[in-house]
Amino acid sequence: MQIRFHKYQGTGNDFVMIDDRDESFPTDDASVIGFLCDRKMGVGADGVILIQNHPELDFRMVYYNPDGSKSLCGNGSRCAIAFAEALGIIKDKTTFETTDGVHDAFIEQDIYHFHLHDVSEVEQISKTDLFINTGSPHHIQIVDKVDQIDIIPAGQSIRYSDKYAPAGTNVNFIEKLENGLKVRTYERGVENETLSCGTGVTACALAADLLNYKSPVTVQTKGGELKVSFEKNGHNTYQNIYLAGPAKKVFEGVVEVPH
Repeated sequence: MQIRFHKYQGTGNDFVMIDDRDESFPTDDASVIGFLCDRKMGVGADGVILIQNHPELDFRMVYYNPDGSKSLCGNGSRCAIAFAEALGIIKDKTTFETTDGVHDAFIEQDIYHFHLHDVSEVEQISKTDLFINTGSPHHIQIVDKVDQIDIIPAGQSIRYSDKYAPAGTNVNFIEKLENGLKVRTYERGVENETLSCGTGVTACALAADLLNYKSPVTVQTKGGELKVSFEKNGHNTYQNIYLAGPAKKVFEGVVEVPH
């Protein structure tokens, strides 16, 4: 079976994008997702994104982690917006459906602004640890020097802990900077560090509000810079949350998928 694809990246978070408006992609076969994401045997990506028709909105975005599970993906959503723009489905703004419901977004000078749902619950676990769900679950730990973290064992110990069993959680380590945050993320489903995680960056920016940072919060990831803007309403309720950053096409091609 041959699959035509486009490869996109948003601050180093990379995705195999597929125009599935004819709904020909084998969505019932998780091994195809795993193959496409495999960096040795397949195309290589942090996830696979399908763009499908929607009866009322501009499009439907279906996001798969490499293990075949589905979740909200912030950087993936921004890449999906860029892909929909390239396909001629949208122009400078859009409303679309993805894993956790309907979202809107707009494009301004090659920066893709993705509107996330309101967040009304922030769990303060300890002085250094929090939990925030921004459409995907995120544990946040404040550290002194994030570059010195051995992120795989540190992330796995939290991701697989009894607290988050059985589904697990994404894990973010943040370092406070004078003009923002530096973030590293261990992603559930990828089971590794990614160069950037959009919903994780968003969760970290909201956590930064509790550290007296003001919106918008600039976040440095290994893959580049993102900005998160929000409004606070009440004690811990966040509204008008936008994740903003670039999304770039890398290449396109056709891949032969083994049966």
